[in-house]
Amino acid sequence: MMTHMCLEATPRAAFDLGFQSTVVHNACATRSLSFADETVPARQVQAAFLTALGAVYVKIVGVDDYISSMRDSGIL
Repeated sequence: MMTHMCLEATPRAAFDLGFQSTVVHNACATRSLSFADETVPARQVQAAFLTALGAVYVKIVGVDDYISSMRDSGIL
C-alpha cells in the first residue's frame, strides 16, 4: 500500500466516520513523485504524508512498538 495513495486516504475517511487509526510507519512505503518539473524523493514524500496524517488523523508507531502493544493486550 503506497503511503501517498490508499494509506493517506483511508485513515482520513475513517476519522470522518469516528474511527481511530494506527499507522505502522515502517510497514508502508511510497515512491518519488514529480510536480512542476521537480522530483520529490520517496523519503521526503513518506515523511510529509506521515507528518500530515499524524498531526490530526492517526497514531503513528513503528512495527516493534505495534507488536509489543498487541502482545501486551493479549492479541498475540
